[in-house]
Amino acid sequence: MKWMPLVVVPVALAACSDPREGVLSGYAEGEYVRVASPVAGALDKLAVERGYRVAANQPLFVLEQVAERAARDQAAAQLATTQAALENLKKGRRPEEIAAIQAQHAQAVANLAVSSANLERQQQLVAQRFVSPTVLDEAGGAERRDRARVAELAAQLQVAKLAARIDEITAAEQSVAAAKEALAQAQWKLDQKSQAAPAAGLVQDTFYRPGEWIPAGAPVVSLLPPENLKLRFFVPQPQLGALAVGSRIAARCDGCGDPIPATVSYIAPEAEYTPPVIYSRESRAKLVFLVEARPAAADATRLHPGQPVDVTLGGAGR
Repeated sequence: MKWMPLVVVPVALAACSDPREGVLSGYAEGEYVRVASPVAGALDKLAVERGYRVAANQPLFVLEQVAERAARDQAAAQLATTQAALENLKKGRRPEEIAAIQAQHAQAVANLAVSSANLERQQQLVAQRFVSPTVLDEAGGAERRDRARVAELAAQLQVAKLAARIDEITAAEQSVAAAKEALAQAQWKLDQKSQAAPAAGLVQDTFYRPGEWIPAGAPVVSLLPPENLKLRFFVPQPQLGALAVGSRIAARCDGCGDPIPATVSYIAPEAEYTPPVIYSRESRAKLVFLVEARPAAADATRLHPGQPVDVTLGGAGR
């Protein structure tokens, strides 16, 4: 019976080895999208929790926005004021102002008619030597004064019906353009206080609670879209020639069901020693190449970051 241990030992060693040939070790890795606001503020509302699945454009969080909303409203009011001023310059004076000038002009015309008639009468009286030439001079001065007043009011009436000068209108147009830019900037700052999911995915984590102050650019929600999940595995140099970017592979993992097809997206340009994450007694001294492959978004939902996978080249599972 001393020969039996010699038989049992090799059988046990054989049971510990991996009989599958062509199966490579790897793991799943996620590239997280950390959603942040470029504007600082206190967290007013957190619409998601860790583990939620969200759709694209679904609201994630809202920061307090009292100051930004007030600034937006002020900019909108300033734009309305500058636009009204521009329209006023283009229209000329109001109808009431024009009517007042027209009334003054009519009065001046009437005065001119009186002074002209008086001048003509005084000329006749002077010719008949009934009045002195001094009276004629006074009548002539009154007529010339009334005629000048009529010309003045006629010019004022013409100007009142015109729009403002070109340079005034240009300055007003520039004020309107500046007010529009200020409103756009204020609206952008207000919009940044509310952030939505840039893509559908899984909420991996949240970093703040309502009421906490969030610095500008600090992530509030970490999101993992399915298209951002990839497989990383390590290929010995003899097998590297069978791979190229675009090659198909298949991955298996515990509890994943059918093999998960994926497409090679990256092959490391240099070899490295087998990383500690997949160390084994048989592989720790081997030089390998890192390869990354991406599954379809529908298949990626079966994987979790950090999950070990077995990869088969050529897209066929075993």
